[in-house]
Amino acid sequence: MSGDLISVGVLGAAGRMGRSVADAVTAAEGMVLVAAADPSASGSRVCNVDVVADVHDLVEIGVDVVVDFTVAEASRVNLGILAAAGVHAVVGTSGLDETDMADLRAAFTSSNCLIAPNFAIGAVLMMRFAELAAPWFETAEIIEVHHDGKVDAPSGTAIATAGRMAAASAHWAPDPTTRVVIEGARGAAGPADIRIHSLRMRGAVADQEVVLGSTGQTLTIRHDTTDRDSFMPGVVLAVRRIAGMPGLTLGLDALLGI
Repeated sequence: MSGDLISVGVLGAAGRMGRSVADAVTAAEGMVLVAAADPSASGSRVCNVDVVADVHDLVEIGVDVVVDFTVAEASRVNLGILAAAGVHAVVGTSGLDETDMADLRAAFTSSNCLIAPNFAIGAVLMMRFAELAAPWFETAEIIEVHHDGKVDAPSGTAIATAGRMAAASAHWAPDPTTRVVIEGARGAAGPADIRIHSLRMRGAVADQEVVLGSTGQTLTIRHDTTDRDSFMPGVVLAVRRIAGMPGLTLGLDALLGI
């Protein structure tokens, strides 16, 4: 740390999320943005910090924590380098799988890594509410909506939600569909065959709806993100707390005490 300040670097600094993270870190107390990296914007400036080419440059500059909002292919490389350098990582990249998680658990021994499918506090609570509701219903489906620039489907939040619901209950009614007129009409089968439907819409940011049903009733749990700023309190919280969370942590639940 630089004195009492947490030195922070941002990967993907030229992207929409990266710029929002840079702004949030700059505005937050107790931390300072010292480095930003993005190969598409090397030589430019973000929040009065020169943008460098890649993660190697961030490590050379010297940072305590790096926030990574890039893509899965880049994160796999970035996180290995950060782990080897003993730098903490806060990751919002989607598309990392169970093999990646196993690799990261093995890699982060001298520093820590937190990966969250969603940094919006409301979305974290939505996932928890769905998990709590799961044992009381026999059917459930998830509809997630994202902007038309998102390249992966379904979203990490939807996959994580279905996984938590499947872990909370093993008693789900089978899909009654016997004839599919148009392929894909029933969405993708997630954990416990919970159906996930992905929409990609111009004008959207990130929304998710979980619909659960049992005899005579349905329950809808919905979270809407109207601005990327909603992710920033979670990111800042993770940056503050990551040094005290050994190894690999998945999700913000532990930070929120839920």
